[in-house]
Amino acid sequence: MQSGFGRAWFKAALVGAIGLGVAATTAEAQQSIKIGWAISKTGPYVGGATMTLLNPYKLWVRDVNAAGGINLGGKKVPIEVIEYDDRSNSDEMIKALERLINQDKVDFLFPPWGTGFSLASAPIFARAGYPQILVTATTDRSPEFAKRWPNSFWLLGTATEMAESAVATFTKLRSESKIGDTIALIGVADQFGIELSTATRIALGKANFKIVYDKSYPIGTQDMQPILTEAMRSGADVFMAASYPPDTFAIIDQAKVLNYNPKVFFTSVGTAFPVVKQRFGANAEGIMGTGGWNADSPSLKDYLRRHVEAHGSEPDRWASPVTYSSLQMLQQAIEKVGKIDRAAVIKELQSGTFDTVYGKVKLVENRFLDVFQTGQWQGGEYYGIGPSRLAGSRAPVMKPAWKQ
Repeated sequence: MQSGFGRAWFKAALVGAIGLGVAATTAEAQQSIKIGWAISKTGPYVGGATMTLLNPYKLWVRDVNAAGGINLGGKKVPIEVIEYDDRSNSDEMIKALERLINQDKVDFLFPPWGTGFSLASAPIFARAGYPQILVTATTDRSPEFAKRWPNSFWLLGTATEMAESAVATFTKLRSESKIGDTIALIGVADQFGIELSTATRIALGKANFKIVYDKSYPIGTQDMQPILTEAMRSGADVFMAASYPPDTFAIIDQAKVLNYNPKVFFTSVGTAFPVVKQRFGANAEGIMGTGGWNADSPSLKDYLRRHVEAHGSEPDRWASPVTYSSLQMLQQAIEKVGKIDRAAVIKELQSGTFDTVYGKVKLVENRFLDVFQTGQWQGGEYYGIGPSRLAGSRAPVMKPAWKQ
């Protein structure tokens, strides 16, 4: 790894001279397709970035190259990857993207991890004319941003959709007299946590829930016991954390230590990661969180199998398969266009229908509307439970007390 930017090459063929250019590149001149990304390989974001983006990125490259590459006008062209470590730092991420565009002259860029980095990088993608298929970005401004940056595509939903799905689940349990109407709400003080907490307060108010404890905490916080102790004292039936992976795991671990047993226990990003069941075993049962998937889907079962084969570990049950699906969409759009013409690829992504591991995907105004927003660990699997209209949705169950 070089100093400054970590640089790794995944070579599948000899590298041809590829110009950035707005004009289309012919298949005859194309010896490889350069794909570039800047991603958090060190720093606090490394866990989430690896699980939800980097692993499916690498799996897709492996799968495509094993099949001979991407079809450009009848000729299969292999993928070459140029990768930089953004060190979980937005300035490093921006510098790396600029280098990929201006120095490495990649044909396509993949996005960085997280809502904040996705939004910070969007103007760069737009200015350079690259399609940006965003999976780890949840913001209520995505419909607005999709119009501002028509090259951007938003696949994981908005903070409001996420909040409304969670509150719909709470409302169902209340209607069944399984919980009351009191909520303890905490959230990490970053772009994601602030947006989700704000949207959740609005959704809870509309559904006539009462927030009896409401607290934010700085990013990087690992001692969650003071906050959890106050939430426990509130007596709320529902505990909900708008959390990122490091704090999600700390919250679960320390709630168990405190024997904090609300009727509903909800954490956010990271809850769908397999590390939850690996680390907490039977205590994962009943934990709710963001995301989810149709665990009965044959294509997703196959994705899980191939992910384990490639990485020696299971994927998360939310953004990972959506990320892989986003790359399948990109590949099919490129093959439909038949050449490296980013403007034409963007138009195809806007209007096309794509076959993916997640099923058929057709975007509506540059957004994917059929992704699970709420899930729950049930019997060792993390099932999607909301929106309930989606295939494979399961009914929520009550969380048992922690096993000490």
